[in-house]
Amino acid sequence: MKHKKHPNPDVPEDEDQIPVDENLPEVLPEEEEGGDANTAQEETAKLTAELQALKEKLMYLEADYQNYRKRVVKDISEARLCGTAGTLEPFLTVFDFLGMAKTAAEKSDNIESIRQGLNMIIGEFHKAFDELGVKKIATVGVDFNPKYHEAAAHEASDEVPEGKIIREWSGGFTLGERLLRPARVVVSSGPAPQETTESEEQKE
Repeated sequence: MKHKKHPNPDVPEDEDQIPVDENLPEVLPEEEEGGDANTAQEETAKLTAELQALKEKLMYLEADYQNYRKRVVKDISEARLCGTAGTLEPFLTVFDFLGMAKTAAEKSDNIESIRQGLNMIIGEFHKAFDELGVKKIATVGVDFNPKYHEAAAHEASDEVPEGKIIREWSGGFTLGERLLRPARVVVSSGPAPQETTESEEQKE
């Protein structure tokens, strides 16, 4: 009777069969490795092209901004010139009248003629102020208002109540809601205090 050999677990039944370790890393074919390299190069080239396109776009935007900035500066300068011209234009006629008044005063001793010429000039000034929206601040006879008036002096008065303006030293002007210059005025301090006579002092 023949005895059956027990298989040895350490020795493979087929000596030509080599055991495979499943933990060994899988070796990729050379073709797959080469494909991944090509894909990476293509992605890099694509990103480089996009970056270059963005740089060119940025350059165009910078050029457009500089051109826009120059146009704005030019427009502001022209607007200022137009504003200055519009402000000065009404006063050109006043300047002409001043020259005419000077010539008339040098050639004539007629005081009335000179007075009429000066009134004409003042009238042109008022006309120019109206065109520009400049208003003269009311003074004589109105209540003193520190917002629009500057008290140059206080003066006693029996006719003008205390706190009201007696006379104007220099005119004040406004442009819309803006104060250009306050009016310098003399303000009434009310009746002067009564002087006590010697006889009245003796009675007291």
